[in-house]
Amino acid sequence: METYYLAVDVGTGSVRAALVNGRGKIARMAAREHEQIVPRYGWSEQRPADWWQGAAGAIREVLESVPNAAANIAAICACGQMHGTVLIDADGQLTRETAPLWNDKRTLGEVEAFRAQHDSTSYLPLTANPATPAWPGFKLQWLKQNEPQAYERATTVFMSKDYINFRLTGERAWDWSDASTSFLMDPQTRTWSQPMLDALGLDIAKFPPIRSPQEILGSVTTEAAKATGLREGTPVLVGGADYPLSVLGSGVYAPGLGSDITGTSSIITVIADTPMLHPEVSNVATAEGLWGRFMLLDSGGDAMRWARRAFHENTLSYDAVAQKAAEAPVGSEGLFFLPYLTGERLGEHSNSRAQFFGIGAKHGTAHLHRAVLEGVAFGVRRHIGVIESAGVRMERLVAASGGAKAALWLDIKASMYRTPILVPAEVECGVMGCAILAATAHGQFARLGDAVAAFVQFEREVQPDPHAADTYDRMMPIFERLYASSQQFYDDLDRLAETHA
Repeated sequence: METYYLAVDVGTGSVRAALVNGRGKIARMAAREHEQIVPRYGWSEQRPADWWQGAAGAIREVLESVPNAAANIAAICACGQMHGTVLIDADGQLTRETAPLWNDKRTLGEVEAFRAQHDSTSYLPLTANPATPAWPGFKLQWLKQNEPQAYERATTVFMSKDYINFRLTGERAWDWSDASTSFLMDPQTRTWSQPMLDALGLDIAKFPPIRSPQEILGSVTTEAAKATGLREGTPVLVGGADYPLSVLGSGVYAPGLGSDITGTSSIITVIADTPMLHPEVSNVATAEGLWGRFMLLDSGGDAMRWARRAFHENTLSYDAVAQKAAEAPVGSEGLFFLPYLTGERLGEHSNSRAQFFGIGAKHGTAHLHRAVLEGVAFGVRRHIGVIESAGVRMERLVAASGGAKAALWLDIKASMYRTPILVPAEVECGVMGCAILAATAHGQFARLGDAVAAFVQFEREVQPDPHAADTYDRMMPIFERLYASSQQFYDDLDRLAETHA
């Protein structure tokens, strides 16, 4: 009989369940959508009960589509959207119906107060991350101050996949990938940091142990088996956060390997032995026990989406927009685009703006579209430079998410970074990351690297074009100067916007 691994991926838009066989092929996948709740501007929440209902429904659907699947699942592994902060009491009941998500900005005041009181050099060694509204530590601080009853009743704080694991097994735990981006984990010991908990006024008793994503957490309970159709007693892993497991599932797992995940935003990640302590760089503990040094550009695919709407009122397809961009020459004849349409998530310039620079009479729509694609790549190249300034070099890059399907953009990026880009054959990288963990925990592979080699196949490799790379090398210093010199205007633009409000 076929051996299967069940992956459960709790995303922002849906929960997906997938059966992956012992050869690393997805046999069946099902999804259940859930809504995002916006109580007020800048807030974003979801109901953990919806995650569980969606997971149970999706699991049942895939099991019903494959004969004897439940009996042949060797292990289950979940991953989930990061930073969504769930509170439950001693009986496992939610003390707050909804969980603030990764993109919830209600903690801006708490973050600004923390930054005013603490220099980054004092807390980066304790957190390996700069202060930002996304981190659960600040969400919990806000909840304690503004909803004290929900906070006090809670005995356990979870992330999204931890809640699914709890409903499957009854066990309470975090893994080190989610914990490392909580602003509360000591990067040296991978245990909860009492100094950071004290700094934010939080109670360590509410935090379960931090465990390796590869460990077996528990097994499917009788109640969970009835809800999902799973076999009671099926092993369930601790699992991990969706972003680092997507990186793993794309084949990036060892030092020197880099990941470019371009969806709505762009995330560039380089695997290293240690975190990089820098006010613009974030760090996530990877499933295999290393560190992913990463930087985010909020306008990735979103920049292309904006240009399609702004220039064509969404009447052209994305393929047609890409074809238009391909009509312009490399470098867009000296036209630059700064891609900061929604500011910057980290650093001192969250209010930064986008702009075109260098427009002349010779430029047309094709130049504008190509400049947008090149501008995002320039922004990511700047991030790569920051990360590599610590001495870690990106030897090869793996593209994932929607950006891996954009051929022209991949050509631009390979030349921009002077680095070959590999494109995975399987784009469901989060699911593959879960399957890789489960197969290794089950004993099919001795090491995660062996599982990656067996499960991850690459469709093609994009090589840098020397002529294009030379052009981008000449343009990059100008982009850097534009980036720096534009910062003097952002506060002025904010004040101008206030007078027009």
